[in-house]
Amino acid sequence: MSDQDAARPGVGDFTAAAQALSAATSVTILCHVQPDADTIGSGLALAQVLHRRGIPVWVSFAEPADLPVSMGSLPGAQHLVPPAEVPDEVDLLVAVDCGSAARLGALADRLTGARDTLVIDHHRSNTRFGTLNLIDPSAESTTSVLTRLLDAWGEPIDRPVAHCLYAGLVTDTGSFRWVRPGTHELAERLLATGIDGAEIAQTLLDTHPFGWLPMLSRVLGSARLEPDAHGGVGLVYAFVRRADLDGVTQEEAESVVDIVRTTAEAGVAAVFKESPDPGRWTVSLRSKDSGPDRHDGLDVSAVATALGGGGHRYAAGYTAHGTPEEIVAALLAGLG
Repeated sequence: MSDQDAARPGVGDFTAAAQALSAATSVTILCHVQPDADTIGSGLALAQVLHRRGIPVWVSFAEPADLPVSMGSLPGAQHLVPPAEVPDEVDLLVAVDCGSAARLGALADRLTGARDTLVIDHHRSNTRFGTLNLIDPSAESTTSVLTRLLDAWGEPIDRPVAHCLYAGLVTDTGSFRWVRPGTHELAERLLATGIDGAEIAQTLLDTHPFGWLPMLSRVLGSARLEPDAHGGVGLVYAFVRRADLDGVTQEEAESVVDIVRTTAEAGVAAVFKESPDPGRWTVSLRSKDSGPDRHDGLDVSAVATALGGGGHRYAAGYTAHGTPEEIVAALLAGLG
C-alpha cells in the first residue's frame, strides 16, 4: 500500500485484497443494477487481469437484461454472463461500485455462496458488506480505486484494461468537471497506453439515438421547481415515465438528471424514473455548491441513505414506492 493510501483512514488494505485475488481459484465479479460505465468498467478491467492469470471469472449484473448499448465496445465483454449463469458458489466474490448488498439486486443471494467477498467502491455511504473492503470516498471513481489495487498487486495496465478504467473515470467525473488532485495524472497515465480518450467519451456521453430527443422533450416538460425546499436551497425535479421511453432504452433516461441539475434556481435536482413494477421508481439526486469555492452543496447521500439508498455528497440515488405525489412529498420531507 502506498503512503498516499495509508494517509486515507478506513480505505482498506490493498495488499490483503491483492493477496485474496492472487489466491482465488475462481472469481465472480458483480456490478450494480442499472449499471453505469464505472461499475462495468471496473468489472471488465478486473476480469481481464484475472483471465490473463488463468483464473476462471464471471461478470454479471442483475438488471436490465442487456448491457447498455454505449458500453458494448468495452474490452472484456466476453466475460459477461446472464444472472442465471453466475455460479451459486465461488471462491471469491468481488462487488464493484456497489454501496450496499441491495445494489446487487437479485444477485445478492450469491454472497452466501462465496468463501470470501471483496468490495471495491468509492461511495461514502458504503455499508462495507464484504469480508474485505476497499472503500475510498475521496476517489473520483471505482476504477481509480481499482487502479491502485492493480498497482499494489503488481499487475500491469495494458491498453484494453486502461480502456475500461478510463470509461469509469471519464463518466464519474462528468468529463473531468468534478476532479481532485491526481485525476488528470491518472487520465494521462491511462491515455499513454494508446487508448482514444475522445472516442471513449463520445461513445459513453455524447451519443444518443434520435428517439432521445422527443423523450427528452416530454420529460423536461414535466419539470417542476420548488424554490422553498430545504430552507430556500430549492429543488427541481422531473419524471421519466415508462411511456416516455417508447422506442428508446432505459439507458437513455440516465442522462436526464445532468440536464435538470443545470437549473440555476435550485441547489438540488431529482429525476424520478418509473420502473416496470407498478408504483416503483428509481430516483437520481444531484446537488451543487452555491458558488465557486463555497463547498456548501447539500449532502444528498445522507438524504438518499435515509430514504433507503446511498451515494456521494453531490450525486446519489434511491428506490421509491408510491404515486408521483407521494414520492415527491417524501423527498421534500427528507430534504427538510
